[in-house]
Amino acid sequence: MKAAIPLKGRMMHSLTGELAFQPYGIKNSEVLYSIARNQFNIALMNEAEKYETVKIHFNQQCAGMDFETGELKLRDETNGQQTALKASPVIGTDGSASALRMSMLKERGFNFSQSYLHHGYKELTISAGNSGEFLLDKNALHIWPRGQYMLCGFPNLDGSFTAILFAPFYGEDSFESWNSEREVTEFFQRQFPDAVPLMPALVEKYFSKSAGSLITIKCDPWHVRDKALLLGDAAHAIVPFHGQGMNCALEDCAYLDECVGKYGTNWKKVFPEFQKLRKVNTDAIADLSLENYIELRDRVADPKFLLKKKVELALSEIYSNDFIPNYSMLAFHRIPYSEARERGRIQSWILDELCEEIEALEEVSWEKADFLVKHKLLKTADFSEPYSIPAVLRPPAAAVPLPAAV
Repeated sequence: MKAAIPLKGRMMHSLTGELAFQPYGIKNSEVLYSIARNQFNIALMNEAEKYETVKIHFNQQCAGMDFETGELKLRDETNGQQTALKASPVIGTDGSASALRMSMLKERGFNFSQSYLHHGYKELTISAGNSGEFLLDKNALHIWPRGQYMLCGFPNLDGSFTAILFAPFYGEDSFESWNSEREVTEFFQRQFPDAVPLMPALVEKYFSKSAGSLITIKCDPWHVRDKALLLGDAAHAIVPFHGQGMNCALEDCAYLDECVGKYGTNWKKVFPEFQKLRKVNTDAIADLSLENYIELRDRVADPKFLLKKKVELALSEIYSNDFIPNYSMLAFHRIPYSEARERGRIQSWILDELCEEIEALEEVSWEKADFLVKHKLLKTADFSEPYSIPAVLRPPAAAVPLPAAV
């Protein structure tokens, strides 16, 4: 936690420089944390090395596995030497380009799909001030939503921000078309004018690396008998627009640990049970992450979207245990992703119904809201009593806590 920075919400930057803050959660404790991946990796390795049975071998790249012999193929990245290691089982966490998964593709009955977004990303930098101070609010994820384009800024401990540009690969304004210093500079001045003065190394950073791809991967099964298991991105790579990729992989570990606790080292039972518990949920977060990209890119500055967020917050105050904002279900609760998706769809439909013909929070029909929440969302509600409006629905609108900046 010493290396993490709490993020309380999104700070939206309009084309003309106005700021609007959208909190992530309802409680003060509901925050996200920004941390450099390399620092987190170091923390995990330091923790693992506390166990005498754990040994970390660096520069050993997985090159596949022979499931009949149980040999794991390794390639030394320093000298290219290839070796084979007798190992069973193998748990493969070798990412979206998993070599272990490539070996599984040769197995009968292995299903695999990959889907690329037409958009890619480039990592840039928003500099710290002359004294190492933050030039933007450090406790927010900064977002410049521009329809087909989006710029995001994540704070770092040194006062800088890691900025990520999301844009189409091809087209009139795209990674394909920005080939000169002038074209890049003009695009940023046109779309992100308040960010340009904070990015003195913009052009240098932009041309230092090619654009990365955004991919969703699904496969089935995640294991080959009791020989090997895929975990994390190797089994279910997702796009990053809910910030749940790492959380989802760590949750894999928690569920796998539960299965080992139940069946011991009987991998023929552990692996299928683990997949049964997880796949329905990893498929759900993959779909939700794609949907959230459209929301972040296209809708967060839309007046109707902002109105729905206000109504959503009001309902979450009134029905604090039942109407939980979709983002909160994913980020701050252990509600399974698949359940959060279904609850979220019902809640989204309720918000559409309540906001369809209104322009302001004060115009919400709380009687209609109560009816919809009880009859569409709460499956265990007691309907034996005559329908009535709870007293909590009757306060003046000003009594419903709202984020002032939204």
